[in-house]
Amino acid sequence: MMILNDIKNNQDLINSIDWDMTPEEAVRLYLEWGNNWAGGNYVIRSKEDETHYFVVNTWKESPVIYLIRRNSEDAEELAKIDMPSNLKRRFIKTNGHYKGVYSIEGEVKDWLQEQLNAA
Repeated sequence: MMILNDIKNNQDLINSIDWDMTPEEAVRLYLEWGNNWAGGNYVIRSKEDETHYFVVNTWKESPVIYLIRRNSEDAEELAKIDMPSNLKRRFIKTNGHYKGVYSIEGEVKDWLQEQLNAA
């Protein structure tokens, strides 16, 4: 599994990241792609279509960021990224200790984009 520095060194991967994709939208598009209204920005035409996006996973004790590659058959965790402790504390304060998978937004998204020179 990759880490942050691996992503930094892969400009093609950085360019493929959909910074606005959410876990819910990815499921809707890629797992229910035959039943979606096509009026939005994304249209899935075949099994070859895929997206790369980040999520914050809080199922373990500490929140962790994952880079996900999703298509209609699979979701693969490509990278695992630990948040800086100050960012982690603020994330927990904002979201509580609820278990789940969150989209990246706010300062988590800003921090990642800054780390990857993708802002």
